[in-house]
Amino acid sequence: MPPLLTQVARLSDGLPLVATMTSNPGVPVSSKQQQEAKDILRSLTHQSPGRLSIVSDGNIFYYMVRESLCYLTMTEKSYPKRMAFLYLEEVADAILMELTNEYQNNWRSEVDQTARPFRFIHYDPIIQRLQRGYRDSKAANTSSGNNNASNSQLRDDLGDIQNIMRMNIDEILNRGEKLEHVSNISAELQQKSKDFKWGAKKLTWQARMQQYGPVVAISSLVLMVLYYKFFMF
Repeated sequence: MPPLLTQVARLSDGLPLVATMTSNPGVPVSSKQQQEAKDILRSLTHQSPGRLSIVSDGNIFYYMVRESLCYLTMTEKSYPKRMAFLYLEEVADAILMELTNEYQNNWRSEVDQTARPFRFIHYDPIIQRLQRGYRDSKAANTSSGNNNASNSQLRDDLGDIQNIMRMNIDEILNRGEKLEHVSNISAELQQKSKDFKWGAKKLTWQARMQQYGPVVAISSLVLMVLYYKFFMF
């Protein structure tokens, strides 16, 4: 099953620029899910986590931020997280390439100044084509195998994909949880991890000094005595 819903929005205010849904009539995207996608995009700020997975009933929303744009997709819970973010990376590459081709270096101004939702809906066929290539993990791996050179770096970049935070949509929308608060928590955890590593290194250094310090001191004293004995007299 491919990603069920994909949207590209402006990060500053969540304005949707491009959107598409799966063409499979057996798995329709409900109005509730579409509203949840809009609410997630509107809740984002520049301080929000760069990547996040959000659980909603039997589905999961994934989003990533790149070049002041947010790329969001919704999949079934069984869909591999790694494939979801790889898909978003390819969507981002394709959209940014189209924007650059169409507007050259002025594409950021075009995005920032637009006030009309879905201004770039003509990019929808591009997303649909990528979406079909990610019907499931097997199809995604086959698609990626056709372009190993370009995707090998993406796989390296996604090596820590399992460490991306996961939250419940109720925590974000119904409880008024601020995504920037999540980002602060993540930053605090990273800082504590750095402090712990520094403390561990410091303790290791102190232990080595206690173990080898006397040997170094005695060796230095012997060398000084030998120096004075043979070179100073």
